[in-house]
Amino acid sequence: MRPALPVLLSFTGGYVDTAGFLALGGLFPAHVTGNFVTLGAALTHGTTGIIAKLLALPVFCLTVLALRYLTHNVPPGDEKGLRTLLIIKLVFLIAGGACAIWLSPFTNPDGLPLVATGMLLVIAMAIQNAAHRIHLGASPPSTLMTGTTTQIMIDLGDLAHGMSGDQAKPLKSRLSRMAIAVFAFALGCGLAALLFTTVGAWCLALPPLFALASVCLAFAAPQTA
Repeated sequence: MRPALPVLLSFTGGYVDTAGFLALGGLFPAHVTGNFVTLGAALTHGTTGIIAKLLALPVFCLTVLALRYLTHNVPPGDEKGLRTLLIIKLVFLIAGGACAIWLSPFTNPDGLPLVATGMLLVIAMAIQNAAHRIHLGASPPSTLMTGTTTQIMIDLGDLAHGMSGDQAKPLKSRLSRMAIAVFAFALGCGLAALLFTTVGAWCLALPPLFALASVCLAFAAPQTA
């Protein structure tokens, strides 16, 4: 009903994940399972920055669990429920961005400033994931692109094998949505990397603006078919 909203969420996911990784010692705020890889590398090489990576998954999980418990009676696709979650995400992105700018540079990878900033961003991305899964379930995921990319290749293989017009139409529609999501995520990653090289932790001042735009889209009148 709002095709631009999932695209903006994908862009935000890529941006926050890349900015967080660069600014917070290799922490993935959105792709939390990726922190297992960087945690293993840190343990192997005897480097620091372990605490935030250890906390990321339980904080992410507890956030989603708490949101689901508190909104259990809110039906999927509920307009008010989606808007509420996006507003809460906006608050946490503002807090995370403010901490990143105010507390940087992070001289201690295991220090409280970095860990607190990282967890604020992890909570924000957990809220986005929960909002997307509960209320925008028909859209491609906005943070984890591995499954989406796999499905794109499967659909391309099916189309290459040959399908009739009626069979190919829904497949092409899904393929288009998934390709746009991956492109938006990649674009967010690229912009975050570019801005981090020029302004450092100040690049985390932009995600609240993206979140605010998401809230505005959520409040906009749905498009009719």
